[in-house]
Amino acid sequence: MRPIDAELLSGSALYREVVLRKLAHARESVWMATANVKAMYVERSKGAFVPLLEVLDGLAARGVALRLLHAELPSRPFRAAFDARSRLVKGGLELKVCPRVHFKAVVVDGAWVYLGSANLTGAGLGAKGDDVRNFEMGFVTEDFDTIDRTTALFDAVWSGAECRGCRLRAVCPDPILPSGVGQAKKRGRDAVRLGKSRRLSRPREESP
Repeated sequence: MRPIDAELLSGSALYREVVLRKLAHARESVWMATANVKAMYVERSKGAFVPLLEVLDGLAARGVALRLLHAELPSRPFRAAFDARSRLVKGGLELKVCPRVHFKAVVVDGAWVYLGSANLTGAGLGAKGDDVRNFEMGFVTEDFDTIDRTTALFDAVWSGAECRGCRLRAVCPDPILPSGVGQAKKRGRDAVRLGKSRRLSRPREESP
């Protein structure tokens, strides 16, 4: 076991550190992994709360590369807010879905990472009050090896590398790696073909 320098956080401290202090001030990139995606609000100024997507839209306008890896179809309010922001729709926020994603992570500028239990939801990493938010825990660190291993897993799922041997491919709503690519002859770095941003088709009837 290798000791690392990390800080263990819980409750609203996760929201303040992960979202307000780090994610909102990213300069180069933000990679987010979550099982559930719901509309969540964050504090922009004292007493004023805005959707997280508004914060992400501002980051995209500054050229920050944004990736969101998720397991389920985002909630209806999240999709409505996303559709209203053309910059994000046109690629400012890249999204891919993998039903097997259950790890929760936020990697900022490739130099800082959050790992824990909280999803990208109001009751998880959002600005919900302490008396209604989920009981969550997680840690943050700048440890290089931890960041490297987290980004390696994220990139393996994002690129479709894990699609080759996945036994759930038959029931996957939107496989990242096209059928047959896993059997194609390897050509160095080109062996894994990066997929485009995924957007699941939306059923006509669904629960909110």
